[in-house]
Amino acid sequence: MALLAYLSDNAGQTVTREQLFQALWPGVIVSDDTLTQAVIKLRKALGDSAKNARYIQTIPKRGYRLCAKVSYEAAPSAAVRKTPSLQARYLGIGLVAVVALALAYFSFSGKSPSPRIDTPPSKEAADHGFPTLTVQPFVLLGSDPNRAYLPQGLTFDLITDLSKLSGLWVIGSRSIMGQKSDEQEVSRARYLVSGEVQYADEQLRINVHLYDTETGRQVWSERYQQPFDNLFQIQERISRQIAATLSLKVSEAEKLRLANRYTRNVQAYDHFLRAQSLLLVRQKEENQKARQLYREAIGLDPSFARAYAGLALSAAADFRNQWVADGHAALESARSMAGNALQIDPEIPEVYWVLAYVNTQQRKHDKAIELLETAISLDQSFADAYALMGGVSTYMGHTAETPALIRTAMRLNPEAGYLYYLLLGRAYYFLNDWDQALINLNEALGRNPANLEAHLYLAAVLEASGDREGAEWEADEIRTLQIDFNADSWLETYPMTDTVQRKRLLSSLENLGLRDR
Repeated sequence: MALLAYLSDNAGQTVTREQLFQALWPGVIVSDDTLTQAVIKLRKALGDSAKNARYIQTIPKRGYRLCAKVSYEAAPSAAVRKTPSLQARYLGIGLVAVVALALAYFSFSGKSPSPRIDTPPSKEAADHGFPTLTVQPFVLLGSDPNRAYLPQGLTFDLITDLSKLSGLWVIGSRSIMGQKSDEQEVSRARYLVSGEVQYADEQLRINVHLYDTETGRQVWSERYQQPFDNLFQIQERISRQIAATLSLKVSEAEKLRLANRYTRNVQAYDHFLRAQSLLLVRQKEENQKARQLYREAIGLDPSFARAYAGLALSAAADFRNQWVADGHAALESARSMAGNALQIDPEIPEVYWVLAYVNTQQRKHDKAIELLETAISLDQSFADAYALMGGVSTYMGHTAETPALIRTAMRLNPEAGYLYYLLLGRAYYFLNDWDQALINLNEALGRNPANLEAHLYLAAVLEASGDREGAEWEADEIRTLQIDFNADSWLETYPMTDTVQRKRLLSSLENLGLRDR
């Protein structure tokens, strides 16, 4: 509503994205997706479209313009001060419009909001008989938003450390593939770890709690307060204490792996965590910033394998998103960096995942599957490895194998973001299961409304299932996200090698006018 009010105050004028960011989110760093999603929601509420704009017009490479006529009520008299403001009036009208449109959509289409499709994991992992544990995202204490990456990184690494223990089944939110949903799902793991992090005056304060979800009892809690330079020792102590509390039998090899940090340089690790946080935004500018931070981390520690792996992912993103003129050179750079990471430390599952991802983009799918199998052998709880394996299976045309792999990933990481649902919905499209495809693609878009690929497959599903009106609506959304979208150009960097599936997808998009021949 703030966006609509701002556009109305500047009706008829082109407002740049930078102006909108400064006006609507002052002092806050947000991604381009945030603004794009707000525009999409407004257009849906107003019954508008990007192609034939009656209200909000996209000005390519500049911003947006409100092209409708705006009139204002007469100013209230001095005696009447409770008249709603312009923004409040828009809010009332907008809420009525949104509710009415939502009710109409669900009533006439016969659809209901997307249900959850995954079954929560059991208290004890039936496949292995191991105790199950989940780690909730650590919470940052204090008011410094520039340190938000710190609890995120500590959560990720604690999950990684605990996943190295052969007697424990970790259900966690460690994800390379995408951001988590804002809505936190609570898995049914037997044990739950939570924590708070505070950084002040070069001191790090970490509170960690371990709960038994069956009894509701806190079985262990500890507070650590040490200089930031002692971060690695704190991490190792937390992992060892959790293992001891759960009476896990930890081998000497596992103890060594817990003690063997990825880098001994705390400053390099700090740069790495900042880079990881930026990389997950998946925008060009943030990707460039992440790359610089990875390079600075490597400059401080030339043997930092995970920093090389992150650098490889940033280069692969340049190729996949067509952010650079020579995409293939970027992909070769990604392969080289990932290869360096593997040579430095062949015991890190994420390194195999990154190399598998690069091979996937180069359409070397058999090699990608081999690398993912190695990653899983090193970490049985590595959800993203199962998910990427499912995605590669679809690219190869072995789509019937995909659902089981993605559902395994979902059991291991019930807080995963939109990508798992996109991969599952994509597979069901090629399996001609329209209902399952719609459920999962709508779930993906509910978590990330600005994801282009999810809109593409949803448009294809609606077109194939006979819902022409819905398909054309999605085609409009695609043009909103990328005004010059062309299916042939998009497929140039798309790693699907199965020719039958490629032709089928291209045909659906062509029928919707999304292909320039």
